[in-house]
Amino acid sequence: MADLTGPVQMPAAGKPAKYIIVLLHGYGSNGDDLIGLAPYFAQSLPDAAFYSPHAPEPWEGSMFGGRQWFSLRGYDPEAFRRDPKNMAGLEETFFVGAARSAAILNQFLDRLLAEHKLTSRHLALIGFSQGTMMALHTAPRRKDPIAGVVGFSGAIVRGEALAKDALSRPPFLLVHGDADPVVPVVALGEVQTALQDARIPFQSHVVPDLQHGIDPSGAALAAQFLREKLA
Repeated sequence: MADLTGPVQMPAAGKPAKYIIVLLHGYGSNGDDLIGLAPYFAQSLPDAAFYSPHAPEPWEGSMFGGRQWFSLRGYDPEAFRRDPKNMAGLEETFFVGAARSAAILNQFLDRLLAEHKLTSRHLALIGFSQGTMMALHTAPRRKDPIAGVVGFSGAIVRGEALAKDALSRPPFLLVHGDADPVVPVVALGEVQTALQDARIPFQSHVVPDLQHGIDPSGAALAAQFLREKLA
């Protein structure tokens, strides 16, 4: 199984990492995108190492350098906004793809923890869009709970399966813009229901007028959440 690669930022404190934060990019992007968040989060977590891996598959949209965690072919945000059940016919395909990439991601996470001689309690994930989908799929299915997960502008695949599959219950912070045209904010309700049914603790925050992105208020909430859960 191929391991993941991507940009890295070592601890700003200049000492061995006490924490690991892994940033999971969105569909059609790559690890070079989210590593730009590392300097901001390093201000409050100077002992953290940041890793931003490229997803394992070339993006089906064919943009040079774009990557994907799994195919989203057939996804229609407007149909999803009208009724999330409109995507039911695609969920199994998405779920299989997410599981395939989760195996690769787990191998990557385990390698980082071994290299830094840290435990899962010193690991956090930050996802954006499809990266949030990966974090939601992966983190609760790991036996040892990680410190926490921040999910920006995400959705969940087959949320009803999480209560049965969850092996651990790491805390989540969910941030979503109410004007998101790519992953409509109704997706947040689907995620909340799945986490609640699986008895996984979460906080959520809806950002007024925000489209598909990360704004300063959401980043500040994420920094506070990570500082509390890691430090």
